[in-house]
Amino acid sequence: MSHKAYMWIEAILTDPQQFAEYGKRMVELVPQYGGRYVVFRGECEALEGEFGDTRVVVSEWASMQAARAFWHSDAYAEVRKLRGGTGTFRVLLLESLNSSPAVGGAP
Repeated sequence: MSHKAYMWIEAILTDPQQFAEYGKRMVELVPQYGGRYVVFRGECEALEGEFGDTRVVVSEWASMQAARAFWHSDAYAEVRKLRGGTGTFRVLLLESLNSSPAVGGAP
């Protein structure tokens, strides 16, 4: 059984105007590969630590394999060119849990 996966993206933009076209194309492309945004341009509040100008975007995928298929696709490679020179980025792919872990005890 495959678990859902989440792509966590942190971005510090240096050229928001140029990045806007990349963002527009991603909103169209991600659903074509079965992904959906679950965190995107919402309100944020740092509860601990410094985040500065870091923007966070999270997309949900049916599985790690589905997210990887998108990430390594020719379509994304083409759109990704639009992102060049617009900032610094960190991207993490996470696999979800089957269920919540036990609190205060063994999993």
